[in-house]
Amino acid sequence: MTKAAVPARLQEVVEEFADLPREFRLEALLDYSRRVPPLPDCLEGHRDAMEQVHECQTPFFVASEVAGDQTVTLWFDAPPEAPTTRGFAGILSEGLNGATVGEVLATPDAFWTTMGLHEVISPLRLRGMTAILARVKRQLRVRASS
Repeated sequence: MTKAAVPARLQEVVEEFADLPREFRLEALLDYSRRVPPLPDCLEGHRDAMEQVHECQTPFFVASEVAGDQTVTLWFDAPPEAPTTRGFAGILSEGLNGATVGEVLATPDAFWTTMGLHEVISPLRLRGMTAILARVKRQLRVRASS
């Protein structure tokens, strides 16, 4: 993975985690779980307007918007009682919101490997992170082709 393939803000998050001692990475992930922006009124209570990520062990939903300048806004609905999964949402929200469609599509599927999360999170949960990013990319490809 090259640094150029990851949007600048997501690269900052990746480096933040990589620089942390192992024992603080889970705490940092939980901190990101508290940073997920609230859903806008048009999505609040309307999971049918979002896409469920079935690979996640908990109910997890994602929606995307693309502005006229091709910048991406992502919305996530993950229950507070699933802080690990919600932490993934916080990382992706912080790292990808405001990036362009091209930047998000170019993000390596396993960007998280350099964060050191594999040392504190099970492979099953990390597959959830990959699945969330895959759903985001699929949504953006559909929007780009329509």
